[in-house]
Amino acid sequence: MTGIAAIVVAAGEGRRFGSAKQFALLGGRPVLEWSLAAFQSHPRVGEIVLVLPDEALGPRFAGAFSKIMAVVRGGARRQDSVYAGFSRLDRNRAGIVLVHDGARPLVTDALIRRVIREASAHGAAVPALPVEDTVKEGANGRVVRTVDRSGLFRVQTPQGFAYEILEEAFRRAREDGWSGTDDASLVERMGRPVVLAAGDPRNIKITTLLDLKWAEEFLHAENRTRI
Repeated sequence: MTGIAAIVVAAGEGRRFGSAKQFALLGGRPVLEWSLAAFQSHPRVGEIVLVLPDEALGPRFAGAFSKIMAVVRGGARRQDSVYAGFSRLDRNRAGIVLVHDGARPLVTDALIRRVIREASAHGAAVPALPVEDTVKEGANGRVVRTVDRSGLFRVQTPQGFAYEILEEAFRRAREDGWSGTDDASLVERMGRPVVLAAGDPRNIKITTLLDLKWAEEFLHAENRTRI
């Protein structure tokens, strides 16, 4: 069975949020702990590398989650942070690498399974949701045109990759001085296919206080369903 490793990236400063959002409380525990718990409990995930703004914060989380095998300091860009985590993986153990935003606390077991399945079959996969709103292109404060949304998707994490593919993508990006908006974009520029897996509307990224309130509502709704 191919080994699965997860890189949980939580190195951001949270400028739009007003503080480090990954440490904000959600349901009585830090946002980051919800993300870590999802991978800790997943039976296919064998190890976790946690990327933080300061590795000195690591023992707080490593003591609570036994699958954390390394804690590293993040870089100036998200891409640098992911690479810092990737560099700590053992290619002999990690056949598939999952990269997840620590600020997406509501990731589910089912979503992780879908990404693992598609990445194992195709080499690279991202969870995505179709764009439902009308999308317009604008310039100088005016609408230029309405964009066909039928082929547009909102991409989430975790994004999954075969170890060798992500390794090559990072190498080429460093050699070319190229920066992408997500990890899949590094793979796309090599001409390799990235498969779309079904995303989850509950898998929101905490960026603002309103997002945190939405996440609280999702948690309350799930608890009411279980009762």
